[in-house]
Amino acid sequence: MTLKPVEARNLHAVTGIRHGFFTRNGGFSTGLYDSLNCGLGSNDDQSRVIENRRRIGLHLGGDELKFGPGVITLYQEHGTTAFEVTEAPSRDALPHADAVVSRTPGLVIGVLTADCAPVLLADGEAGVVAAAHAGWRGALDGIVDSAIREMERLGARRERISAAVGPCIGQAAYEVGPEFEAAFLSRDAGNSRFFTRNVDSSRPHFDLPGFVMSRLVDAGVSNTENLSLCTRENESLFFSYRRKTHRGEADYGRQISAIVVA
Repeated sequence: MTLKPVEARNLHAVTGIRHGFFTRNGGFSTGLYDSLNCGLGSNDDQSRVIENRRRIGLHLGGDELKFGPGVITLYQEHGTTAFEVTEAPSRDALPHADAVVSRTPGLVIGVLTADCAPVLLADGEAGVVAAAHAGWRGALDGIVDSAIREMERLGARRERISAAVGPCIGQAAYEVGPEFEAAFLSRDAGNSRFFTRNVDSSRPHFDLPGFVMSRLVDAGVSNTENLSLCTRENESLFFSYRRKTHRGEADYGRQISAIVVA
């Protein structure tokens, strides 16, 4: 059960950090959650989820003796709050936020996704990293900007930040309704470039990773990478909420994307 996360080339080149966009493979969960399910909010055996997260923390070189096992995540709610962590929060009182930021060596931080876009960011010179959960609503409302501002508060500079958008639902699989499209166009008519229509359907398809990439560039981050991996279409690699919904399955797993100051 070897862990083989996907890495972004630009983040791999940043000195002093380790990262990984982890797939669903290499863990201990079974059934619908096979096998590296990291979602404590799922109905999976919690001991298996905790062990999965522990393996990821160790893989990235986390300081288990100092901070405990696993990866620090928050209570995600599709908002725009970015939160700095310096230690592991209590599982019973997780801060509500969709971006977690750290400058503490050995403290592994991450976000959970199952179609939303995970974004990992790093300023190696300042020793500041962040992980953001960018669903369509959070991306539109500014979660990327919030993460960057919190990184800057800790000493990062946006012109030095490297950022990568990890596996998420791709445009071909992301059919949306007209009200969804209208929400984006009401903010900026230029957002029309992130919507296309197939010849056999009048409903729009949304380019989530492309939109998140645009938010990074607009924020002044020039060193960006899009891994261009679709969670809906790559069942052997990723969990997907939309796939679960289309199949009428009872629950679904979550993959984790994590980063640490080494």
